[in-house]
Amino acid sequence: MNHQNKAKTKSIIEQTILQHLNGRQSLLVAFSGGVDSTVLMHALVTLKQQLQNLQLRAIYIHHGLSENADSWAEHCLQQCHSWQVPLIIEKVKLDRSAGNIEEQAREARYQAIYRHLKNNEFLCTAQHLDDQCETFFLALKRGSGPAGLSAMPLENGQHLRPLLTISRQEIEQYANQHQLSWIEDESNQDDHYDRNFLRLNVLPTLNQRWPHFSQMVARSAELCQQQEILLNELLLADFKLITTPEGQLCLTPLYNYSNYKRNAILRMWFRSKQINMPSQKQLSLIWQTVALAKEDANPQFILHNWQIRRYQNRLYLLPLYQDIEQQILPWDLSTSLTLPDNLGVLQPNYQTDLTCRLPQKEETVSVRFHAQGQFQIVQRKGSRSIKKLWQEHHIPPWMRTRIPLIYYNEQLITAVGVFVTEQGKGSQVGFNLSNTL
Repeated sequence: MNHQNKAKTKSIIEQTILQHLNGRQSLLVAFSGGVDSTVLMHALVTLKQQLQNLQLRAIYIHHGLSENADSWAEHCLQQCHSWQVPLIIEKVKLDRSAGNIEEQAREARYQAIYRHLKNNEFLCTAQHLDDQCETFFLALKRGSGPAGLSAMPLENGQHLRPLLTISRQEIEQYANQHQLSWIEDESNQDDHYDRNFLRLNVLPTLNQRWPHFSQMVARSAELCQQQEILLNELLLADFKLITTPEGQLCLTPLYNYSNYKRNAILRMWFRSKQINMPSQKQLSLIWQTVALAKEDANPQFILHNWQIRRYQNRLYLLPLYQDIEQQILPWDLSTSLTLPDNLGVLQPNYQTDLTCRLPQKEETVSVRFHAQGQFQIVQRKGSRSIKKLWQEHHIPPWMRTRIPLIYYNEQLITAVGVFVTEQGKGSQVGFNLSNTL
């Protein structure tokens, strides 16, 4: 490679990064020690010489999948020391028996990185043009629509991919020109992994036949991004109209939409919740088994670590809850009580909103999540079943075994925040629940 081409490669990479930084001054760089992130780090360190306000930090994620991971972490530490860039080394744990180790590693990696990302900071990762092509093909293999085929955006919130228009060949030329040192992950040669199979066995043949193939794929991905953005703009007004302030989806308008529009709205809802998109089959099942379930049914659909529920003609997206219905928690009212499954902290209140009596000497206090039988509540005549009381207070079925119930001995005193029974009424104590999820 002649001197002119070398200078051109250097200029393209550094100018491209500078353009995509667009004045951003605080960066956290995902640094694996491989050639891609090494070039990204070196170019940023070089640019820092002309951008005095540019602040750099790096993070290395130790997956523990390779016996070389410790030496790779040491290599990254030495490199960052020579560049005078602080490095965070974060270890994550993966379950090899859980399947799809690629997806596990990716999710664990980004979770760890975002724990360290500051509010005023932007994450920089080193995905490049060939990575974009691979991502497009993986989405194509899954039968994705425009959203999936959009592959990776250059910018997404606090996440920047400044090398996304740079080819692997240009990155390797830059690395060799600057005599950079990098690690080689042996797993990159294992074509058991889908991305490696494409990189090693498919794309080289396609690029040999059509030299600009990766650029054209990236162009197609960009067009899909544009179509997806346009679709979202057109649907946004309808989406806002049928979404409650709490994030539930009103079902009545959806019944009148075409299948295409309804599915697009549902996908927009899932995207707004930042969870993995359901497949076309899952989307159809959610509509059939939850939205269209009988009126008196209590439907539920499990999606990843979430559940989709319906109540009063609205769709709810909720985390999967632990079964705490049979738990009984003793409580002496002298301190706060931490409730199970992130329900919050229960505290006695002796200052305001004193709606209950204190227990008698012979009464012991407990917190439970299950009640049965008939109860008379204050300011209401006659008794009602617990199911009727929940319905009258518009408590969704899944919350009826998560609301803390205060018992004195075997007598229900209050459902915290909902009602007080006649047997519990008074003006000596109240109960507050904080940090509720």
